[in-house]
Amino acid sequence: MFEDLNDLYQQVILDHCKKPRNFHELPAATCSAQGRNPLCGDQLQLFLALDGNTIKDISFVGSGCCISKASASLLTEFAKGKTKADVEKMFERVHEMVTTGNVQGDVGKLAVFAGVHKFPARVKCAILSWHAVMAALKGDAKPVSTENEQT
Repeated sequence: MFEDLNDLYQQVILDHCKKPRNFHELPAATCSAQGRNPLCGDQLQLFLALDGNTIKDISFVGSGCCISKASASLLTEFAKGKTKADVEKMFERVHEMVTTGNVQGDVGKLAVFAGVHKFPARVKCAILSWHAVMAALKGDAKPVSTENEQT
């Protein structure tokens, strides 16, 4: 059963890598942030359209490995319609999950990244878009980097 779950997770990651959701610039963006992972070469820019504290729309562009692209794709699916507080709370859960393997609470489809902790070099790929969305929500103009991410 565990192998079936791993196969399913790999299929979800590959699907989001090959056909990333919300992969386009967002002309009506009210904030954005850039992220880069020098170790893997991942680069992305996230665009958010906020209405008060609610994310009305979110998208990304960029290039990178499959895990990085799939993570950004799944992040955009999760964040649409959520509040800043919802995204901040999920950031903490996802960060814990990809660095330790511990899944705290309901993470939905994002559970596909639970096994990433076994591959320390890939933790930065999985968490890059999350650091970028946090920077965008805080209004940080400086690009975020995973260079200081603890694995």
